Amino acid sequence: MEIEELVERVEGVSARYAESLGFERHGEWFLLKLQEEVGELTQAFLMRQGLARPKGRDRAELDADFRAELADVFCQSLLLARHHGIDLPAAVAEKWLVWEAKQR
Repeated sequence: MEIEELVERVEGVSARYAESLGFERHGEWFLLKLQEEVGELTQAFLMRQGLARPKGRDRAELDADFRAELADVFCQSLLLARHHGIDLPAAVAEKWLVWEAKQR
């Protein structure tokens, strides 16, 4: 799946979620929601690493939680970029991929 298709599909899920709960997604919401998801990722990471109590979750559940929270952070990043008109693949190329040539 191409990133553009993924962004559009994630956008649809997010828009339907907001509509079903009756709230408006705006610039602040996108950033705050990303921050919330980063917090949940941090908690999942700490539990998975044995640095926080696992709350009765076994290793497979902790691994699944970590994967799920990574997905949430990734999708919220895509949504934040889309909301602000950022071409994320282009931004990645400008910020990260320029180093490929410099590292050779």
